Amino acid sequence: MSQSTLPKSPPDGLWRCTANWLTAATIFSAVGTAGSLFLSISLGLKACPLCFYQRSFVMAVLAVLALGRFLERSRPGLICFLCVPLTWAGLGVAAFHEYLVLSNVLECPQALFGIGTAPVQSLVVFIVLAVAVSSGAWCGREETRRQNASTLVSAVLLGLVLAAACVKSSPPLPPVPAVAYDPIKQPLDTCRRPFTAPKN
Repeated sequence: MSQSTLPKSPPDGLWRCTANWLTAATIFSAVGTAGSLFLSISLGLKACPLCFYQRSFVMAVLAVLALGRFLERSRPGLICFLCVPLTWAGLGVAAFHEYLVLSNVLECPQALFGIGTAPVQSLVVFIVLAVAVSSGAWCGREETRRQNASTLVSAVLLGLVLAAACVKSSPPLPPVPAVAYDPIKQPLDTCRRPFTAPKN
């Protein structure tokens, strides 16, 4: 392979910018993973299928970022690029989950520190992750020959296809309850269909 066909090394300033995006993505994926586990293990909340998909995606992103930083520290843009489909898949599922909550199809428990619901916090984490890994992949696009705008868009689309597949294949929603939930016997510890009082 001739020297002219090898990918160019990005300038130092651009490399640092890409590495900063990688660091931000690593921190937020770790926060998202820890927060998700804390909700289940410490607070006793039960993950619904959509929550489980989001947890799986954020854990996968953290795993890729951690291994990438260990094995390919010199190419942060490539590491970010590999996380683009997983991140956008999680973002798609999180957005759909929050849409169900806003549409009053689901009600979900409060999240950490009582700031919004679990789907809201998950959506925020995935938005930040999507910005971080997409920006890192774009800044480091000169690290490999095939890492360009078209492949980045393709990676985003692949992630959205994965999100659609998760939503389509998820178990059906539980039935609407016929009577109001008992706050003692049936605490709001998972995402569920809300009770709607019949109109007179």
